[in-house]
Amino acid sequence: MSDAMPFDRGHTDGLLSFLAASPSPYHAVANAAARLAEAGFQQVHETDAWDGTPGGKYVLRGGALIAWYVPEGATPATPFRIVGAHTDSPNLRVKPVPDTGAQGWRQIAVEIYGGTLLNTWLDRDLGLSGRLTLRDGSTRLVHIDRPLLRVPQLAIHLDRQVNDGLKLERQRHMTPIWGLGRPGEGDLVRFLAEESGLDADAVAGWDLMAHSVEPPAYLGRDRELVAGPRMDNLLSVHAGVTALAAVAEAGTAPAAIPVLAAFDHEENGSQSDTGAQGPLLGTVLERSVAARGGTFEDRARALAGTVCFSSDTGHAVHPNYPERHEPGHHPMPNGGPILKVNVNQRYATDGSGRALFAAACERAGVPWQSFVSHNDMPCGTTIGPLTAARHGITTVDIGVAILSMHSARELCGADDPFLLANCLTAFLGE
Repeated sequence: MSDAMPFDRGHTDGLLSFLAASPSPYHAVANAAARLAEAGFQQVHETDAWDGTPGGKYVLRGGALIAWYVPEGATPATPFRIVGAHTDSPNLRVKPVPDTGAQGWRQIAVEIYGGTLLNTWLDRDLGLSGRLTLRDGSTRLVHIDRPLLRVPQLAIHLDRQVNDGLKLERQRHMTPIWGLGRPGEGDLVRFLAEESGLDADAVAGWDLMAHSVEPPAYLGRDRELVAGPRMDNLLSVHAGVTALAAVAEAGTAPAAIPVLAAFDHEENGSQSDTGAQGPLLGTVLERSVAARGGTFEDRARALAGTVCFSSDTGHAVHPNYPERHEPGHHPMPNGGPILKVNVNQRYATDGSGRALFAAACERAGVPWQSFVSHNDMPCGTTIGPLTAARHGITTVDIGVAILSMHSARELCGADDPFLLANCLTAFLGE
């Protein structure tokens, strides 16, 4: 390992724990905030007045977190170095009227969130997580991490052609079972309230989702791979938190103000008050400048010198479907973070961004790879182009190459999480 890389396989061990403890965006930001608090960061509330004193601060809103570290000597026009990521993943989310059933089965009504690979949720033991909102406006996290739900697949004897092409109807075929008998109004809420030590009458709202209860784990003959849920994109959130905490704990004075922006709702377009298309990041950056005595001119100067690394997972070359990948670009697990390029601006990277990313990897002593989509395959997108367009800042799309993206359980190289964390630390601490 390079002397420039403070993180090793121990970082990946921490990622597995983070994934297991973060079944929802609300848990992810709570766990991220706890790690930042260990590094000396303090929570500030959007309704309070802010001051410009040096040190680490963070804002929580729903499933989003914005954290920043103001070093000694920072001026109002000091630029920012931002790591952008998202906390949400495709899954099954509970409907407003959850209790349903048919043919003597008790079931939970769910809605499909994001671009979910539906078949990966079949015949899998599922728990429930998210948050309950109480009548006084407070929230309570929920994490039922035991087999509670299951979406049963139809037996092959009743569908002899299933292996020739599985067709799942989202409304009819994806409703989980969780018991026998007639469904009763309020059954799920009463159950969750009891599990949380609450009175069911105190619960006024909920944001709940299913998650696989199978824990993340190392995989392979030499344990060189990691299998687990929600790597897209908690892998990047975890790396960003680790990098920001490391810069703050180092006690040095980077030339820019390091920032972590972990948004919600990327998987369905980022159009929310906690998504990348919302005003949250811009408001926080503007208030940070103003708290240090800055003007509109200072804010404009700061943003002109700002760079964002938008970190999200990308596609490793699939050995069973190599024809679906661009022939000259085959990212491999454990080959280091990837630079994501799309000339139609589905990714925000350009040649200047490539140079910035390559320099960060060189300082960290980590290898890196390039990713571009096959011309005949539509390219996905990230928060990168949204961040660049909304705030007018230089943005570079990067990430880690994985397989089974948007599955209930994804796969990456065991070395790549810490290689990414080292790259981000070098970038934020410049």
